[in-house]
Amino acid sequence: MTYTPFSIYGADRPARWLITCDHASNHVPSDIAGGDLGLPAEDMARHIAYDVGARGTSLRLGELLDAPVICTNFSRLCIDPNRGMDDPTLVMRLCDGSVIEGNRHVNDAEIARRVEAHYKPYHEALEGLAAARTAPVIIAMHSFTPQYKGRAPRPWEIAVLHAKPENRFGHALLSHLSKERDLTVGDNEPYDGDLPGDSIDQHALQSGRLNALIELRNDEIETAEQQNQWAERLAVILQETLEESGL
Repeated sequence: MTYTPFSIYGADRPARWLITCDHASNHVPSDIAGGDLGLPAEDMARHIAYDVGARGTSLRLGELLDAPVICTNFSRLCIDPNRGMDDPTLVMRLCDGSVIEGNRHVNDAEIARRVEAHYKPYHEALEGLAAARTAPVIIAMHSFTPQYKGRAPRPWEIAVLHAKPENRFGHALLSHLSKERDLTVGDNEPYDGDLPGDSIDQHALQSGRLNALIELRNDEIETAEQQNQWAERLAVILQETLEESGL
């Protein structure tokens, strides 16, 4: 199968929603370090290489919302599509205790090549999907590890990241989630939603599009059954939030 930097599912689905999955894959394309970044398989299966469970959750959520879904087909360790091009973590050399051997000696020319070959095509396709929709609501799906090495456990099952100048939907979603008594909900946790140059900044904040970045703790979406359950729950919550907010 010929490699492409991204895949789009349901491009013609008519809903306002657009589901994005920046860290969908742990694949290393053959043009990057010969397809092997020098990490053992157990590291490539961890959160450092991709957002565990996010792809399956995103695909099911898109089906339920009748919305298109765009997913990356390359590992975040190759180049991180959820970073600005001047971000020092665009290409990681060390992550959660693991040295990324294939990136150890990466230079500016190689980073620029990866931007052209993988990063830019994904963002151009994402922007094309957003621009083709009337009043789109961009939902960026991510997952996070329950605990980084040497740090405190993370209690949130779900979190919503949001930032100005367009955080209305994020706030409305947090308000709705606060009514879900069985959940511990993070507000801009475990990360701050204000990350200049990230995907939401590029495709939502700079153009005033409604948005929210949803983080699910990855032990909540390890299996296909868990992913489907969360997608079904989120589909209802997102639709209700949009209707109740009047946005």
